[in-house]
Amino acid sequence: MSKSGEKQPERQQQKSATTRDGLKETLKVVSEKKSEKPTTAVAKAKLSLAKSAEATAAKAPPALKATPVPRTVTLSREITPTLIAECKERLLNSKSDLMNRIRDARGKLDQFERGGDEADQTMRILAEQEMLNLTDRLRHQLMEIESALGRIESGAFGYCEETEEAIEIERLKALPWTRLSIEGAEIRESVTKRFAKG
Repeated sequence: MSKSGEKQPERQQQKSATTRDGLKETLKVVSEKKSEKPTTAVAKAKLSLAKSAEATAAKAPPALKATPVPRTVTLSREITPTLIAECKERLLNSKSDLMNRIRDARGKLDQFERGGDEADQTMRILAEQEMLNLTDRLRHQLMEIESALGRIESGAFGYCEETEEAIEIERLKALPWTRLSIEGAEIRESVTKRFAKG
């Protein structure tokens, strides 16, 4: 090998030794300066901020520990004869209300004249379409009410069609014609979404 090839590793060793010594010296100076009192205004401000932060942290209350809150509200599922009677009464009232709404919708439709110009005929067609949509929704709800009344008579009222467990009392009071518990409704909804995509 040439002389220059032999000198390169020596130079690299000298440079690394010099660098190591320089770093040691720098660390030594920095640690000495930390122990000295600050002399510049910036250093004094930094020290003041650090002290105030420590003081604030010392005054702060200890961190609150998150503890799980026990669930005290449980949904009751006991179906009593009183509940069934209450639901039956609500279903019958809803049924009569729906029948009155259907009769009123038909009465409003009969108010429109059969003849007239294009605008009158268009208004009649729009009113007929609106009445058909309304009666379709009301007929669907009426079928649900009739089905619930049939389940009361057969003794199957209050049980979920999906899970075959008792429906929550609060849900039955809110929607006496419901066929599904909350869990059953979630199951049916997820199945519907899955098949709607595919």
